[in-house]
Amino acid sequence: MAVTEKNSRRRILLGESNNALFNLVAVNGVIFIILGFTLLIYKVTSQGPAGSGLLQFQREVLDWVALPGSFSKLASRPWTLVTGMFVHVDAWLVISNMLWLWAFGYIMQELTGNRQIVPIYLYGGIAGSVVFLLVCNLSPALRGAASGMELMGANTGIIALAIATTMVAPDYRIFPMLNGGIPLWILTIVYVAVDLAGLGGAPYAYHVAHVAGAAMGFVFVKELRRGRDWSAWMQHVYDWLINLFNPGNVKEKKVFKKELFYKNQGNPPYTKTPLITQQKVDELLDKISQKGYQFLTDEERELLKRASEEDL
Repeated sequence: MAVTEKNSRRRILLGESNNALFNLVAVNGVIFIILGFTLLIYKVTSQGPAGSGLLQFQREVLDWVALPGSFSKLASRPWTLVTGMFVHVDAWLVISNMLWLWAFGYIMQELTGNRQIVPIYLYGGIAGSVVFLLVCNLSPALRGAASGMELMGANTGIIALAIATTMVAPDYRIFPMLNGGIPLWILTIVYVAVDLAGLGGAPYAYHVAHVAGAAMGFVFVKELRRGRDWSAWMQHVYDWLINLFNPGNVKEKKVFKKELFYKNQGNPPYTKTPLITQQKVDELLDKISQKGYQFLTDEERELLKRASEEDL
């Protein structure tokens, strides 16, 4: 727990370029603004009866970025498997979604670093999209209406992030000033209940899609604990693209000389113990921020433990 407290003092700042959570919220917000502005243009320039601008916007814009319920439509717009999870047209929905995304993403970023948030969000969104398509097209009750159904919004990605964050630290507490704090799992239950209740009487394909997103968050963390990081390939692709378009930013990895000294008190003779320096502690905290605590070696974890005990 001391490591988490140490790490919390070095949170990724809001304006930093590598703040994945901020970038994810910003992408959702920018797309919402673009779609809202486009809808306004359609309404203002519409020559038909009332509501014709909205219908034209739906047909010419929204249908090409939201995930369709039928495979035949998907064949002509396969990118909607990804774009659908970033599409919002309701102001209250995008505001509530971004608040929940920030709440769970902030905790996940603090606990595991900066590079797991976007992959979990994408995996959850894609899992929800695939299950939504399968239910719409394989369920006899929905097959006839599938062509008129669409899945959009960040909900499937957010619920994946909520479940993943809760699995990482179910006893993490928010608002510690309130009688010791509220456990994270309670916040997650509240969010899941609000999310599913918000679907109301919508076809059950939407409910199953959200459950699939939650299941993906669960599986992602289970696989991570087994040593299989499903986000690694995404991170490699991202780094490759960054280096491709910004070759001047490619930096050689620094090799720091290991500083060792001998301590004979309480240890066998000639046992090497790493010297605790502020520079070394900062390097380890940066490593936690970027990759997560689970990527530290046993020696590095022991060093951080000693540093916290000595209040370095």
